[in-house]
Amino acid sequence: MQEYMEMIGRTILAFIALLLISRILGKQTISNMTFHDFATGIMMGAIAANMAFNRQFHTLYFLMCLVILTLISYVSSAVALKFQRTRHWLAGAPTVVIDKGNILEGNMRKLHYTMDSLNQSLREKEVFNLDEVDYAILETNGQLSVKKKEPFLTVTKQDLHITSGHSILPIELIMDGQIMHKNLKENNISEEWLMQQIINKDKAIHDIFYAVKSTTGNVIFDYYQDKLSNPIDKE
Repeated sequence: MQEYMEMIGRTILAFIALLLISRILGKQTISNMTFHDFATGIMMGAIAANMAFNRQFHTLYFLMCLVILTLISYVSSAVALKFQRTRHWLAGAPTVVIDKGNILEGNMRKLHYTMDSLNQSLREKEVFNLDEVDYAILETNGQLSVKKKEPFLTVTKQDLHITSGHSILPIELIMDGQIMHKNLKENNISEEWLMQQIINKDKAIHDIFYAVKSTTGNVIFDYYQDKLSNPIDKE
């Protein structure tokens, strides 16, 4: 029993340590990973896993390793901010793979980047024809940035000289049946106004699962009972 309790305790400690380290190193470690972030993440995971299950070494040793790795990563990131060469060495540099509509096979070979990968990344950008692409750059995080040729660019309001008001973020009013009082207060929305919107829909507060004030100012409701005639998850 003592062994199981020790394993549970070490696992919880490893999880907490990883959470703290992730907060110290910032969001870059968990998204848009570079070479440096990938290596750091792999090492942290390996050390944390050993801390949870390897009983041959004291937990303190693994905590020391995590602290040292955190310091190395933190210092490396700080140095990379000041020196461009160091940043390029740690994170790499963006690479052009399509230039003026021409695929740069040499650059793709250096990156071990196949045409299948290129086509997949283009489709993710809603580009299905290569002749639409003017430039494509493979970023250090593995994402593909695409600039379309002029005839294939999406027309914007600015192109049509259309002006619009200041856009706002959606405001969640009710979530999981609970009124979001903090959101109401921060956006100067009264609870009476919200209740009136619910009454206008001939509903009560207990009928509402989710409510949000959209960017256009309309209130969108989702009810616990949606009255769907053919729910897709019904056998």
